[in-house]
Amino acid sequence: EAHALMAAERTGGGVTVATAGVSMDQAVKMAEQRYKARVVRAESQRNGVHTVYILKMLNEAGRVWTVRVDASNGAIL
Repeated sequence: EAHALMAAERTGGGVTVATAGVSMDQAVKMAEQRYKARVVRAESQRNGVHTVYILKMLNEAGRVWTVRVDASNGAIL
């Protein structure tokens, strides 16, 4: 499972927070390995500052389904 990496660094008078999320390529690879299926379509959807990857999966039996992945931490939603 992928975990979000967060680092906070104090600079001057403020706090800077850097968040390392999951790229779409990483999300595709994770989903393909987890579900033993191919991603046939991938798109990102933004809700304010939150991004979710929408992945359409296809397995060898011909079943098609959609998987949603949280871009900030790689969690399957």
